[in-house]
Amino acid sequence: MEYRKMALQEHQPIDECVFCSKAVTEKSFYSEAKFSALYNLAPVLPGHSLVIPNNHYESVEELSDRDLGEMIVFARKVTQVLKTVFECDGFDWTIQDGISAGQTVPHLHLHIIPRKADDLPKGVEWYSKIQENEIQMLDSQQRERLNGKEYFSITARLAESCRKIML
Repeated sequence: MEYRKMALQEHQPIDECVFCSKAVTEKSFYSEAKFSALYNLAPVLPGHSLVIPNNHYESVEELSDRDLGEMIVFARKVTQVLKTVFECDGFDWTIQDGISAGQTVPHLHLHIIPRKADDLPKGVEWYSKIQENEIQMLDSQQRERLNGKEYFSITARLAESCRKIML
């Protein structure tokens, strides 16, 4: 327990955190020194990705002003790639910060969800889909997941697009 407190104070990766796990961060399709982009294993809509800090922060309030600005710039780059790859003209960004806001993984993460006209039934927004019941929460283990082949195919396509677009 003492290690966890120390890790949180220093914002270093911690063993118990899924987003601090190398098994997860190695699946990123784009990374820079402080942030990584991951494709969501159970996307709400095609292209649903996450931006995470490489060090452990639970809340946006823990980031310095400089790091918050760098996270936004990083997320904008990722969004440009997602809009190109998934041929969309809009996107949603959201952060659930705290349990009462729906945060289910205690590591800061920004959801980027590419949007197209009529991508959901009329009158239904993706966020309302997750509020209907706990089974549909963004990070729910029970929401339909991509198989390994689908996930790696999409991640490879995104990584290739990042190399082309970010140059």
